[in-house]
Amino acid sequence: MAGASGGDPYGAFVRTGPGKFLAARTGLPRPPRLRRYEEGQDLLTGPALVTGLTGATHVDAVRDALRSAGAEFDDAGTGSPGALVVDASGLRTVDQLAGLLATAADFKRTRGRVLVLSAVPSDVADPEGRAVQQGLEGFVRSLAKEARGGTTVNLLRVAEGATSALRSAVEFFCSARSAYVDGQPIVVGPGEPHPVRDHRVAVVTGAAQGIGAATAEVLARSGHHVVCVDIAASGQKLATVANRVGGSTLHLDVTADSAPRTLAEHLADRFDGADVVVHNAGITRDRSFVNLDEAAWGSVLAVNLGAPIRLTTALLDHPGALAPGARFVCLSSMNGIAGAKGQTNYATSKAGLVGLVQALAGPLSERGFAVNAVAPGFIETPMTAAMPPVPRELGRRTSSLQQGGLPVDVAETIAWLARPDAAGVDGQVLRVCGQNLLGA
Repeated sequence: MAGASGGDPYGAFVRTGPGKFLAARTGLPRPPRLRRYEEGQDLLTGPALVTGLTGATHVDAVRDALRSAGAEFDDAGTGSPGALVVDASGLRTVDQLAGLLATAADFKRTRGRVLVLSAVPSDVADPEGRAVQQGLEGFVRSLAKEARGGTTVNLLRVAEGATSALRSAVEFFCSARSAYVDGQPIVVGPGEPHPVRDHRVAVVTGAAQGIGAATAEVLARSGHHVVCVDIAASGQKLATVANRVGGSTLHLDVTADSAPRTLAEHLADRFDGADVVVHNAGITRDRSFVNLDEAAWGSVLAVNLGAPIRLTTALLDHPGALAPGARFVCLSSMNGIAGAKGQTNYATSKAGLVGLVQALAGPLSERGFAVNAVAPGFIETPMTAAMPPVPRELGRRTSSLQQGGLPVDVAETIAWLARPDAAGVDGQVLRVCGQNLLGA
């Protein structure tokens, strides 16, 4: 796994004395060092501050969630909070939006995480109330662009009846695990966590390297036996990852006709079903649309979109392939949302995964399962390392955090969505992009 700045020489340089001096004199970007999860670290870098605006109803639940995660509180309002949570879910009039201004001084003092709670706009019948709640998205996205020093700002839309998912999301978005999630809205709804099995099992496709390998590591850290899946040609890399995480390997070409049945039988017969399925395997065959041939188009669609559909169908149909309460996570992409020159095939496949998640969420929910997508932005992987220098630098600097993310940033988000207590998060697409300028 790359170090914090191992793939970013400029980012490492501007954190040195001469680099800071040069950047300050010339106005060059100064990407902050992001605080990421480490074993035994405190949830926050300082006490939490929880504020409820007019009509707020979630303050107690938020405080309980933070307290149970080990946070202390800045009730005196004099220190430098490690997290600021603003419950704005009760605002219904334009005049009440002025209450946000009262939090400006708290925002200025906060170093770490800012989380705004809203209602789900479509659940608000009154036009002015709905407009006010939708307006919070613009507020959060803009505030995230103004934050400094690695502070992130996100929006939690809380549906009626959300309990465990609200607590789980508050903990995730206030923690170091969400270091590269910035300026993003997500809905948390009702959903009861399924009892945790003694031996939880996760399967990760494309686990031999990059995001897949990092995901295997984080899921193993959280107590899963990880079935690491990749093609036979990646055998040595796959074995290295599996050995490192105490998991097992399964050599599988996810596009093969036999792949769905092979995977389903493997999980049912050897593991009594999977608790987590991560569709991570993906390839690129980049070229302009007019120069794409059938092979470049077909292979990308087959691996990135066709395989997740076929594998998911087989797992749902095969008795015992999935454990009760199983959760699926699909790896989409920022380019699937925003589009990218030379990637019509790749973007089509990744946007297709968004549609797949949205289509499956309802039917899977009826069976006690859930499915979500994660859309990474510029992540430091072998694929982005091979980009030409100028596009690579633009990819890094055009986010609010002014740097690329690491595979572990995506992995931490996947691991959160895989948690049983995130059961009320379903059918969502969460970008892990540092609030890149591209796309939504």
